[in-house]
Amino acid sequence: MNQSHASSPLAGAVHDLATEVVLALRSGDHLATVCGAAGIDEDNRTGIAAVRVIGADLLLPSVLHGHHPHPGDIAVLHRAVREFPPRPDASDAAVWSHWGMLSALHRTASVSGRPPAVAPGGDEPNAAWLEGAAWQAFSHQLSVLAPLAVPAASSAVHRAAAHRVVDLSRGFVRAVRRRNWLQAAGVGRWLAALDGLPDTLGLDRGLDFVELMGGTDPRVALHVRAARLMSEGRAR
Repeated sequence: MNQSHASSPLAGAVHDLATEVVLALRSGDHLATVCGAAGIDEDNRTGIAAVRVIGADLLLPSVLHGHHPHPGDIAVLHRAVREFPPRPDASDAAVWSHWGMLSALHRTASVSGRPPAVAPGGDEPNAAWLEGAAWQAFSHQLSVLAPLAVPAASSAVHRAAAHRVVDLSRGFVRAVRRRNWLQAAGVGRWLAALDGLPDTLGLDRGLDFVELMGGTDPRVALHVRAARLMSEGRAR
């Protein structure tokens, strides 16, 4: 992060939280609490806001390593959902991000013993805004929604991504050329979760480069690590 961002308590909390998610992804430790390691509990409002920024990726280590999430992380994610619902004028991406958090909590409800934040089976948000988006805008929006790119998940966003793999590939290359490492990592994560990649893309080498160049942002490392774990899982 640059100096201005580093001076923001929220940006610092997001940085620390994303760093702990990356460490948990690398270690695969099913006993670890991401929030606890980052010094975040249910009474830490700045930390709760940081969880809202990270979104469903708070539980990503448990999803990709196939173990139960830590109860403390589930509790904090519940708090973030309650404290920061989408505003009436929220963007479509923000509404979908919130839906992704709710979906993550639904998947853990039977494990945690806590009631889900909303009734299961709630309607998905509208995804029509993605259908006519130019490939540049589409790639940008999907990078923002990278926390939805997880195995065995299904949504209108996933279906839109699956039908526009070539557009996402173009978006990945464009983001790399523009040195937008976070966007490139988010798009690359989607591509790792999808079939039909162009043979000429070279996603693995591209992700290596993105991780190297975006190494100061743990959110870049988070998406790259998620992409690698999903690719490894699909190769088995």
